[in-house]
Amino acid sequence: MASDDIAQLADALSKTHVGDGELSYKGLGLKLDNAESAEQLARDIKQYQGLRALRLEGNTLGVEAAQAIAKALENKDMLQRCYWSDMFTGRLRSEIPPALRSMGSAVMGAGARLTELDLSDNAFGPDGVKGIEQLLKSPSCHTLRELKLNNCGMGIGGGKILAEALIECHRQSSSLGAPLRLRVFIAGRNRLENEGASALAKAFQLLGSLEEIHMPQNGINYSGVMALASAIRHNPELRVLNLNDNTFTKKGSLAMAQALRHLRNIQVINFGDCLVRSEGAVALAAVLREGLPILKELNLSFGEITEAAALVVAQAVADKADMEKLDLNGNCLGEEGCEALREAMENMNKGDLLESLSDDEGDEDDEDDSGNDDDDDDDDDDDVSDDCNEENEEGSEITKENGITTNGNSPVSPNSPAEITSFLSCPSAEQLLQLGELRTDLQQEVDASEPQKAADVILKIGSLYSEDPETKTAVLDTIDAMLKKLLSGSTLQSYCFLSTLLVMMGLLKGEGKTKKALLVPGQLLCLEHAVQQEYFPKHDASLLHIFLSRNGGVLKSCGSARERLSSALERRCQD
Repeated sequence: MASDDIAQLADALSKTHVGDGELSYKGLGLKLDNAESAEQLARDIKQYQGLRALRLEGNTLGVEAAQAIAKALENKDMLQRCYWSDMFTGRLRSEIPPALRSMGSAVMGAGARLTELDLSDNAFGPDGVKGIEQLLKSPSCHTLRELKLNNCGMGIGGGKILAEALIECHRQSSSLGAPLRLRVFIAGRNRLENEGASALAKAFQLLGSLEEIHMPQNGINYSGVMALASAIRHNPELRVLNLNDNTFTKKGSLAMAQALRHLRNIQVINFGDCLVRSEGAVALAAVLREGLPILKELNLSFGEITEAAALVVAQAVADKADMEKLDLNGNCLGEEGCEALREAMENMNKGDLLESLSDDEGDEDDEDDSGNDDDDDDDDDDDVSDDCNEENEEGSEITKENGITTNGNSPVSPNSPAEITSFLSCPSAEQLLQLGELRTDLQQEVDASEPQKAADVILKIGSLYSEDPETKTAVLDTIDAMLKKLLSGSTLQSYCFLSTLLVMMGLLKGEGKTKKALLVPGQLLCLEHAVQQEYFPKHDASLLHIFLSRNGGVLKSCGSARERLSSALERRCQD
């Protein structure tokens, strides 16, 4: 090595931080190509007694230099924290796996028990994951608490290798009576996509110990999100969930909302830039109302959420005493919607929680053409009957427990009496009256677990309303019995049903193949009656009122019935 290079290295090493069991070369910009260039650093490591943390971030190591450092680590059995991010700048990708294997082998050979491993910002791809695979499976990682692999370009293949390594580590550590209890997992910007995310979800479910999950910008869409949703339900201590810049759409949003119902310790949720959309926002608002007691931050920015849905979310955070930040920037509120949201937050004395709305996308011009939005992310809807039970067994667990599907393809239950089947296939007031006592069986045709079917039946029966006393009584009694059943479950179930009803009425822009119903005044008059009944919760009436007041123009064909419903909702919300 030239004398100038030696002098430069000596100067850099003189800035090394030493103390509290930590030896730090962070940010020194050392270019260590071979054993000679790493000699002084290796000597420092070898001579350091009681080494617990080694920081090598912001330098660049070649294979020979890594081997020299590894040799110095061979007797460092007290090492716990390895901060090895941004450690291979300018290196060939082929150099990274052998370098990692050398250093990992040294840690294993020393018998160290790691608690933190940070290899972020090392663009090592799937091969790099292979370089740490044996380390992750070894006893040295049985004690691992934090694993940080942000921006490593792992890809699907690397995600699968990582998942298997974590599963094996958990298996081996469990057999020794001390199962792996990983708390923090960070793997943003890794192109994991659905397959990689689903593989990791299996590991997360097995671990059950995670407190923080950070997986932003990974190209994950609804099937991967559903797998992750199923997994997080099994991690009750989860505090931070960051899935920013992935693609939820309705399926992923509903699955995630259901999963969040199980978590009482969540403090930070970041679903920004996740295409949550209005239906997803309404579902998350339901969870806010009935759970998440210590939530501090909620990010739903850049999600194509409309004004009405944003106001529903705002109302849902009203009683969150620990709430510090609500981010709804970059959505589709429009100028008036932004002002309405600010006013709503101020009226709840929560104005200081609302983040800037400076990047709002403006209100959607095609709101009154809603309810038949074919989304590229959901182009399999023709083959899918269950928005929360798709492609994986984990998703089916959610549905079985929380019971929300959107199967609109079954007009009647398989065991329905022939009279019921005939009536629902072509409903008429005359047939409804002829059912007599069988009308009570119509309750069996609706269930909160199938909101699309339930909404369809409600609208069909509501369309039969007339001022004929006998018909009016039969229709309203039937509607009352059905709605009492549909709204008696969880807030999430009732919100999912009502949002589906709103989509079919044209008041909410939906996804997939849900068709708008042909509305008549009688359906609105049935709702006017229903919202005044004791079984109809005030918060459900508030949900309807918000959407009707923002998008009521689509009901102009219903004339005075629209005004009557609006007035009834307003009175109910003021009770």
